[in-house]
Amino acid sequence: MLSQIARHIPKAHRIFYRVLPLLGGLVVAKLVMHRFGVEVLSINTLFSGLIGANVFLMGFLLSGVLSDYKESERLPGEMAAILATLADEMQSIHRRSRAPVALAGLAHLSRLGTTLHRWMHKQERTRAVMGLIGDLNDHFLAVEGHTQANFIARLKQEQSALRKIVIRIHTIRETDFISSGYFIARTTTLLLLLGLVFARIEPFYESLFFLGLVSYLLLFLLFLIRDLDNPFGYYENESSEDVSLKPLEDAMADLEARLALEQAAVAPQG
Repeated sequence: MLSQIARHIPKAHRIFYRVLPLLGGLVVAKLVMHRFGVEVLSINTLFSGLIGANVFLMGFLLSGVLSDYKESERLPGEMAAILATLADEMQSIHRRSRAPVALAGLAHLSRLGTTLHRWMHKQERTRAVMGLIGDLNDHFLAVEGHTQANFIARLKQEQSALRKIVIRIHTIRETDFISSGYFIARTTTLLLLLGLVFARIEPFYESLFFLGLVSYLLLFLLFLIRDLDNPFGYYENESSEDVSLKPLEDAMADLEARLALEQAAVAPQG
């Protein structure tokens, strides 16, 4: 039920709606503490310094995940460019020689593009993707007699580059950025928010305002950093800051169109 609701929430607002229930819970807890008179802490300069230190720590984590995020923005485009380059050569070989092996290579590239897209959504295993990339060797060997040797060497370079991109994406989405940093950020944020709940600030409406503002800032930063740490979270309903797969989707459509065109060209001869 919750996953279906999450799909209908605009991506730009998903973090806000994840923070909102926690924010409401803190406000309710503050009202309860005030009602029973158990606000036993006082706000001083040391408490303000702790909030500043926590924000500084989150800024450090944010700058770290942003570097990986900016790199990740390029990877789907580079993957699409490699598929297009490989398809160009297979298509040109087929147009020159009408070799069935070139058409088979083009069909393999179309299947590889579809598998890569499914893999991005964790509907395929990394092992299967790497297997299809390795199977390109058979197609390169089959068309070797229909093209120049330096062209095959260039195709092998593109194959190697594609393999490196897949490994890099797998590493980014399976590895957390400084797990101990996340742990201390979460624990200090929890303690600071509990401190605000038990803090005595007069007048009371000011305490609610500062609790809500500081809680919103710290919780939003925590969720944002966690979301940015995996720019390929298409398989997560609550993920909002994912890099665009439009280049790869355009490449898939292009590969299918090329394959259909070459198959149509062969059909009359058949």
